[in-house]
Amino acid sequence: MLAVLTASTNLTEAFAWDGTNAATGSSVEIERGQLVRSGRTIEVYDSDHGYKEYDVDSIRRSGRTVEIEATDTSTGESTTLEMDGD
Repeated sequence: MLAVLTASTNLTEAFAWDGTNAATGSSVEIERGQLVRSGRTIEVYDSDHGYKEYDVDSIRRSGRTVEIEATDTSTGESTTLEMDGD
């Protein structure tokens, strides 16, 4: 039972969506289980600033990445999150 619980915890961590904030160059991560759709608010872990919330403005696939145009809910600044598309 403990082995199953440990394996499921490790698998959950492995499904985070990694990328880069194009405006700052910092690494970002969207945790598994969040619905990333236009009009939704998502929580993103930013390696420079910790957890931040963004309103998703649009989503577009560009080659091997997915570009999320988003607005920082605390500052109102727009940014592009370039997420791994694989």
